[in-house]
Amino acid sequence: MTEENISPVLPIYENLPEEDGGRFTDGFRILHGKQEYVTYREHSSIRVWSSEVPGHFDSHVHSAVEIILPHRGVSVYQLSDRVYRVHPGEVLIIPPGFPHMLTESGDIQRYLILFEPTPLLSLQDMLSVSAMTHQPMYLREDDELTEKAVALLMKVVETYFRREKMWNTACYASLLELYALLGRHYLQKTTPAVPPKRLSVDSELMNSAMTYISQNYMKELTLEEVASFAGFSKYYFSRVFKEFAGVSFSDYLTVRRLNASANLLTHTDLPIREVAKESGFGSVGSFNRIFREQKHCTPTQYRVIYGEASPAARQRPLVFSHGK
Repeated sequence: MTEENISPVLPIYENLPEEDGGRFTDGFRILHGKQEYVTYREHSSIRVWSSEVPGHFDSHVHSAVEIILPHRGVSVYQLSDRVYRVHPGEVLIIPPGFPHMLTESGDIQRYLILFEPTPLLSLQDMLSVSAMTHQPMYLREDDELTEKAVALLMKVVETYFRREKMWNTACYASLLELYALLGRHYLQKTTPAVPPKRLSVDSELMNSAMTYISQNYMKELTLEEVASFAGFSKYYFSRVFKEFAGVSFSDYLTVRRLNASANLLTHTDLPIREVAKESGFGSVGSFNRIFREQKHCTPTQYRVIYGEASPAARQRPLVFSHGK
């Protein structure tokens, strides 16, 4: 597994370009202040770094989930005011948007797995564990789930480096199995006793509402409309929706539309105005503002970094720095 071993100097883009163009060459760290944009191989959204070179990475944040899997030595992460010393046989999962700093020294070997969470976290039953997926998860060597988690992550690593057909999907299959394992454990520990009949009825109705949102997010969708579809008043629906999804209706709808717009920016040549319209945003202005607030770059910049539609703009001025 030497193809993506990290060298002491990995090219890093310091500035985001403004012009529209094609996808950045993968394997580069793209930094804009503390915001990092993870690059991936064509037609994929997962990256595995294998390293035997100690590294230091100042505090940064990105939209990818980051998983550290040490095999030799200790990787030290600082997340907010907490420090994690991750040893071989342990796992640390860092959620998207969570600032973190990594420090390593001495004799090390570790795998670093980064992946875009949307294909996984957008599944409806993942909403019930959103509190879990939005916080760091540290699995110590003696935790009951750690052995299974490590085995699943090593399966991700092996699948990634074999590069067989559909390897990206196969990697996500193992990640889904991992999150199902963690989610079941979390729910067993945190879910209060609820009468089965009531839970079943509410879940069925809320799942129908989620499906309705998925089918109509590109339209001018309102809380009142979805509540009426589900057979609730808007006030009751607003409350039970937040209990079910872990976020408000408006926040959920915004995220759904942002995910749709990111997909269009990545895989089509549609003008920004059309992307905004097809994603359900009322105007280009509101789309640009919300996109920048959530993604920390403009839609045009996002397309330059991740877009697959055009082969242009792959080479940028570089300065060299240690990479992950």
